[in-house]
Amino acid sequence: YILDLKKQKQWYQRRVRGRDCGMASYNFKNITVVPPVKDLIDIILSKTQRKTPTIIHKHYQISRIRSFYMRKVKFTQANLDEKLTGILGEFPKIEDIHPFYADLMNILYDKDHYKLALGQINMAKHLIGNVAKDYNRLLKFGDSLYRCKQLKRAALGRMMTIMKRQSSSLQYLEQVRQHLGRLPSIDPNTRTLLLFGFPNVGKSSFVNNITRANVEVQPYAFTTKSLYVGHTDYQYLRWQVIDTPGILDKPLEDRNTIEMQAITALAHLRACVVCVLDITEQCGYSLQQQCDLFNNIKPLFANKPIIVALNKIDTKRPDQLAPEETALLEETFKKDGTIVIPMSTLTQEGVSEVQNTACDALLAHRVEQKMSGNKVENIVNRLHVAMPKASQELRAPHIPDAVLAKRQPGYVNTEIRKLERDMELELGDDYILDLKKHYELKNPEERYDDIPEIWEGHNIADFVDPDIVAKLDELEKEEALLEEAGVYESEEEDMTDEQRDIREKAGLIRKEKAIIRHQHRLNKHRNRTPMSERVIMKKQGIKRARSISRVTDNGDTPMDVDAKFASKRIKPGRDVSGLRDAKQIKVARQKMKKSQIKMNQFGKAGEADRHIAAKLPKHLFCGKRGAGKTDRR
Repeated sequence: YILDLKKQKQWYQRRVRGRDCGMASYNFKNITVVPPVKDLIDIILSKTQRKTPTIIHKHYQISRIRSFYMRKVKFTQANLDEKLTGILGEFPKIEDIHPFYADLMNILYDKDHYKLALGQINMAKHLIGNVAKDYNRLLKFGDSLYRCKQLKRAALGRMMTIMKRQSSSLQYLEQVRQHLGRLPSIDPNTRTLLLFGFPNVGKSSFVNNITRANVEVQPYAFTTKSLYVGHTDYQYLRWQVIDTPGILDKPLEDRNTIEMQAITALAHLRACVVCVLDITEQCGYSLQQQCDLFNNIKPLFANKPIIVALNKIDTKRPDQLAPEETALLEETFKKDGTIVIPMSTLTQEGVSEVQNTACDALLAHRVEQKMSGNKVENIVNRLHVAMPKASQELRAPHIPDAVLAKRQPGYVNTEIRKLERDMELELGDDYILDLKKHYELKNPEERYDDIPEIWEGHNIADFVDPDIVAKLDELEKEEALLEEAGVYESEEEDMTDEQRDIREKAGLIRKEKAIIRHQHRLNKHRNRTPMSERVIMKKQGIKRARSISRVTDNGDTPMDVDAKFASKRIKPGRDVSGLRDAKQIKVARQKMKKSQIKMNQFGKAGEADRHIAAKLPKHLFCGKRGAGKTDRR
């Protein structure tokens, strides 16, 4: 578990090439639930029953019977392929995610078992596709309804048998999905503080102090059994603080799953490592054992800044340590230049100092890494940092005389400004707000004049031209002379060809608009409810009595009037509308009857009829079902 640089380099190369490497935010909580095999089979078969036709008769043409059953086989295979492809696509691939998550999944779920489960699902998908292809080929040669039906049953049965064999793989993937959803969202590339140490040394308390995380804290070992993440702010940047389970000083192969999570985080996350030590030894491990653990996993700290925090100084101060313990700390940490800071998570003494020091160390380390890269030269060559020289002349600050006078000892401010609020409190109901008293004018006595008007503290008359009347008379005389000379008269011959073209087009547009407007009025009247003969006669003032008095002014007889109304009422039917003669009407009716033959065969009332004649399909309701038996197919 020493940092595998080659593995990370390959991952970053794939990321640069644009592959989906799961990048910064890994959201495993969006993986869809993996249903059990029995539920999946019920879902697929029910959907096939609902979405495909269900009625077929033996007197149908054999091509229609074949297509009926081939459609069911293809539909079932497509649904299974869609479900299995969704499962394979949503679960992360070990090779495409960050090495930290790849090793973490290997520790928690066993990488080989995980790959084997996904591989079995993928193989099942291909087998189902082959079964559907083979049986569709056989269905093309089916010679009867019975044989086609048996081939369909065999195809669906083989598909469901293949799915039943994947029961254990689907159960395992559902357990993996539930566990992945409970993992913390750790960004491997952001600014990170990583805590490690023996159990019960105060790592979780430190995380609770500097972040909003609520990690459980108990006075016994291994309270933290997985990785916990909290977030804090420093220098207007967001930092993630990771609390790891306690690590014991023993060989790598003897460590359990809980400890290996911390080892994985130390190996793969680019973070500032904060080593927490308990100098009081209340955690149950001596200071010598804690230093040995630090030296044992020191290879994991390569290219990472390290901060050592001596916790629980509220019980025992560093100066109270024995000489041999002090010498042990100096030999272990200070010879390498490691920063050692005492703190107490109980009294929060030194906690902020540890946080600030660790954040500054990581920021400096990240800048140093970027400056040592090859890309920096191309950017630095385009930058110019100006360094202005300091002026040699000493300039004293300028302080106004009024301010200096106020600074003199014994100064009394006699000029106390009276505010409008003070005047309002003093006068009470007699107070009137006067906004004109502060106007700045050439003549202050003109502040309250009605004319000239005042606008924003300025006199409008000050900006008016005194000769404006004379200039206006001259302008009117000049305009009268221009009108007499005919300057403003526009004649047709003075227009250019382009102007004439524009005028003609404008006339055509006006004409077209008038036609559209007229057509709209006609259509509006056409859509009205037709009036009865009685209403029309009443509007036209025609009497109902059958007498000579019904003769109209133009000499029409009552029979003529009735003929007019009858001609208005008689309209051709919709089935003959738009047809010229009886021959066309006959051909149209023959085509209409021919188009109804297919719907009549199915007993449908029309194209939109979705009525199912068989209320109780035999294959769903025949036979007896035992208690709890639902496999009716």
